[in-house]
Amino acid sequence: MKNFATLLILAISISTYSQEEKTLEPKLENIAWISGTWHGEAFGGITEEIWSEPSGGSMMATFKLIVDEKVTFYEIEVIREIENTLILQLKHFGPDLKGWETKDETVDFPLKYMTPNKVVFEGMSFEKVSDNEMNIYVDIKENDKIETVKFNYKKQTEEPLKPTQNVKKAQSNPKIDGIADENIWQNTKWYPIDQLWLGSQYNSADFEGKYKLTWTKEALYLLAEIKDDKLIDINENPLIAWWDDDCLEIFIDEDNSGGEHQYNHNAFAYHIALDGNVVDMSTEKQGKLYNSHVESKRITKGNTSTWEVKILLFDDTYDDNKENIPVELLVGKTIGFALAYCDNDYSTVRENFIGSIPVEGEDKNRGWIDANIFGTLKLID
Repeated sequence: MKNFATLLILAISISTYSQEEKTLEPKLENIAWISGTWHGEAFGGITEEIWSEPSGGSMMATFKLIVDEKVTFYEIEVIREIENTLILQLKHFGPDLKGWETKDETVDFPLKYMTPNKVVFEGMSFEKVSDNEMNIYVDIKENDKIETVKFNYKKQTEEPLKPTQNVKKAQSNPKIDGIADENIWQNTKWYPIDQLWLGSQYNSADFEGKYKLTWTKEALYLLAEIKDDKLIDINENPLIAWWDDDCLEIFIDEDNSGGEHQYNHNAFAYHIALDGNVVDMSTEKQGKLYNSHVESKRITKGNTSTWEVKILLFDDTYDDNKENIPVELLVGKTIGFALAYCDNDYSTVRENFIGSIPVEGEDKNRGWIDANIFGTLKLID
């Protein structure tokens, strides 16, 4: 009986595996999921790949790589139905549109097989992660060695899923002194912090907030002006109930992927205290200082505080127990972002939590868990 049960489980497993790995006919309609506008990062730059819908027995794509704000090369790619199979062919062009291959030469990738979520050519494969994400793997030969390079792409939807702000690049790194006298701050738009996420309705005498953003290759920069009639820091220990003191909270999702980040580093929720300490939840499910990630300076005059902040960005491979390298920022990059202020007027807990973007639903205080509520920053020149 035991052997029969084992055989039954094995048969079910083989059947399930076979269904998952079911091969499809080599028809363009079976890989229509590739169509769309895709963006990613590779070779130290920004990549863009735009695939057409199947028509006339083919799909066509354009590709370009931007490094240091300049196009490095272009590609034209075609997948064609030919003799009951598919073939992917491409040609490379320099930034001046001069071809790498000769006039009649193409780089060809014959089809090996395809499944519902994968199409594999000889030397290149496409893998569907979700409706809005895919990986492309390319074999690159150099010095008689073959290296497989992975391109991770996110699909650009017709309508932005999140509010988007363009962020202009600064010519040099702003000095973090709370004075904000650099030219970039004089020529950058203010955005309001005016969405009530938690607490009762407040008035302008109690709170007003606005902010600006800029960036360089090194970091994202924030200038916030907060009018708060009472500043309070109850907890001397920065790792005790840090959210109940007056503080600026910066939400960062480096790759704008959204998703849960409560006890992981898919995204960060940096709480900047009045004394400058920076706290977020660690993977150990407790507060941790991240002062090396964020540099800030606050100058308060009367009821108005000016916060100038430099924020280093880290991807979701960040490990609390290892040395991590910040991500270099480039034109065209998108970042998940929201800003909020915790307002406490001499209470044991904060009375208000005011954010920079509208949040749907009754529970608006979920940015520390859910990066899907963040808005989108797009870095531009």
